[in-house]
Amino acid sequence: MQFKDVLADAALKQKLVDLVRAGRAAHAQFFLAQPGSHALALAVAYGQYLCCEHPTETDSCGECPSCKQYAKLSHPDLHLYFPNCTTKSIKKDPDSAQLAPEFKEFVLKNDFHVNLHDWLSELDGENKQASINTRDCSDILHHNNLRSHQDGYKVYILWCVDRLYHLAAPKLLKTLEEPEEKSVFILISEEPDKILNTILSRTQLVKIPRLTDADIAQKLHQTYTDLSLEEATDIAVLADGDYNKAVHIATDSEEQSLLLRQFETVFDSIVAFAQRKSLNEVQYERVQEVFAEIVEQGREYQKQFLNLMLRMLRNILMQNSQYPAMLKVTHQEQSVIAKYQGILQLKQISTMTELCNTAIYHVTRNGNSSLIFTDLYFQLAKNF
Repeated sequence: MQFKDVLADAALKQKLVDLVRAGRAAHAQFFLAQPGSHALALAVAYGQYLCCEHPTETDSCGECPSCKQYAKLSHPDLHLYFPNCTTKSIKKDPDSAQLAPEFKEFVLKNDFHVNLHDWLSELDGENKQASINTRDCSDILHHNNLRSHQDGYKVYILWCVDRLYHLAAPKLLKTLEEPEEKSVFILISEEPDKILNTILSRTQLVKIPRLTDADIAQKLHQTYTDLSLEEATDIAVLADGDYNKAVHIATDSEEQSLLLRQFETVFDSIVAFAQRKSLNEVQYERVQEVFAEIVEQGREYQKQFLNLMLRMLRNILMQNSQYPAMLKVTHQEQSVIAKYQGILQLKQISTMTELCNTAIYHVTRNGNSSLIFTDLYFQLAKNF
């Protein structure tokens, strides 16, 4: 992966190159990523530049043996660590080393545009507590005590480091503070609040800017030739800086349609319940069926549904405002929110938004999803 192929801010990429050329590359860096950014690709491109035999003033050469190994994620001095869990083939004590072939295939297949939800779906582990565990940390310490295979840099990339198991984290503190010579650690996360301060304090912060709508639209238009630039621009607006989300919208319209239908069923019922309509109009049994469908899909899908609800609530409010141009909706979503014209005010939306955010918090903390959704239903109806 060369810098020229990374979907990221050009100034940031050049800054990383300049730090290496000036001999000021930090031994431990924290890449603070935005959702859907090309953060893993940026980290690999950085490692490739460090190890390149003929680097230029702007990028790695892409032709030397080291670069070709990096392109396949097969360089012996590139060490990848990521959230892992038991699978059908690994019944006990999983670690990143065992799942490395699957992870590399997953990353390359998706051109480095990856997120945790898709990775856990690949493992069939959406409902499992995937983590970077103590075995991974022991593996890092083991490799850090060895010489590099090619007498150059050893690069350790910890993807989704917010999933670093709390009992494992202390094992890395001394290594992050005083690594072996030519060892570089790159920690990647979108959620710094979930990372121990003792870990963050030992790293240099690298903020990855949010992708612009124009960058996402252009990339979509180039990648999916059947998409017009106008369609790609609409998708980019909905994606809100998240390229992975943009790809999902572009390639998985069925899932987006299903989420929207589920929202419509639930919200229609909430409106009917709040307005004290008949049981036939409330259709609570159907709502319970929808909640069962959502829960069965796993926690990441549950969060997708709740985030859609948050966005739809915002758009219901915005269509009532004097700024309808600020709506971020597809044509399908526009027809749904049109039904709710004028039925909600700012105070109600604010309370409902808070309730949805609370539900997301409890889902993330592995609460009982069925109870969370049922409680959310009645709380929303109560505050209607």
